[in-house]
Amino acid sequence: MLPRRYDILIIGAGPAGSACAQWLARAGLDVVLADQHPQGRDKICGDGLIPDSHRALAKLGLLDEVMRRAQAVSHVGCIGPRGGRIDVPGTLAVLPRRELDALLCQSAQDAGARFLAPARFEAPLEENGRVVGARLKHEGELIEIRAGWVVLATGAVPKALTAAGMCERHTPSGVALRGYVKAPEMVGRIKALEVVWHQSVRPGYGWIFPAPDGHFNIGVGVTDSHRDLGGGKGRKKEVNLRAIFDAFVEHYAPARELLRVGQRVGEGDNWLKGAPLRCTLKGARWTRPGLLVTGEAAGSTYSFTGEGIGKAMETGLLAAEALLAHREDDAAARTAYEAGLAKLKPKFDLYERANRVNAYPWLADLLIWRAQKSPRLLSRMSGVLNETSNPGHLVSLKGISRLFFE
Repeated sequence: MLPRRYDILIIGAGPAGSACAQWLARAGLDVVLADQHPQGRDKICGDGLIPDSHRALAKLGLLDEVMRRAQAVSHVGCIGPRGGRIDVPGTLAVLPRRELDALLCQSAQDAGARFLAPARFEAPLEENGRVVGARLKHEGELIEIRAGWVVLATGAVPKALTAAGMCERHTPSGVALRGYVKAPEMVGRIKALEVVWHQSVRPGYGWIFPAPDGHFNIGVGVTDSHRDLGGGKGRKKEVNLRAIFDAFVEHYAPARELLRVGQRVGEGDNWLKGAPLRCTLKGARWTRPGLLVTGEAAGSTYSFTGEGIGKAMETGLLAAEALLAHREDDAAARTAYEAGLAKLKPKFDLYERANRVNAYPWLADLLIWRAQKSPRLLSRMSGVLNETSNPGHLVSLKGISRLFFE
């Protein structure tokens, strides 16, 4: 029989929710982690693990296990519209989200959290203006679970945010399309996390990431796909992801070769799958009494790169740490969590500024051309990966002028 009262109820068992659940359960709290899908569900993603993911996984004690399963990668290959290329070094890996999320969810359970699935969030339970639990759809029935705190980690789809009264923007920040190709013949030929800019994929980018067991993750993303109309509403720009994907394959020879020799993983024309992105820590309220919003629901994906796994885990851990420090003081817990996110916000804003590379691909050509000649610039680009350099400075007016003198 499922208890009806917990210390913490976490909705969403992706990287943010599972990281939060593991950290809280490890500290001895009574945690239930609920998700509308069974453990090990698929998630549309590029699957790239950049250094912030490695740091979060190390903190969770999972880095070694992840790296045993993942495809280690040593560089991001940046390919410009004119075909120029620069390989930016970094600590990188690729592991399909189905496997990564299953591992993260299991680690939360191993720490003592109870996993409940399939369980879909329907509405918060409220008393005197404070969230005190949630109503969930579980095995065809509505159930109520009460908790001292609720954490929403429900990803980019805004339905749960709206139901909880936390959604400030119903449209996404961006969209992405990806598929898997099994192509052992291409192993060793595509070794980096390849990111490609070209007029044909404007205002987005294409990618090919080498995954374990002779597989490759191939896709396209647009991180500025909707025009903000105010009041939480937006309108999709003229963006056809399938047309952008086809243009990417036509333009980029390794993508053409991958699809020529490889086997698409999936059913017929449905092997490509799309998903929304919520970026720049915008689009949702972060807290209300009794409730915290974390992960991509809070906008934890970086604009420009579309990377979100590491920052999702990081925000989930921030939520856990705020609750551990101030669980009995609602205002203090919310203030601590919001302060943690606010500290991250300038970095997200800089990535949003750097997003102009996607709108103006010639900037990628300029950066690549200069990085081929400037070890200092290459070091700064590597610093962007490691979050020790400012990405916005690379494409600011001052940054562009500096390119000619480094």
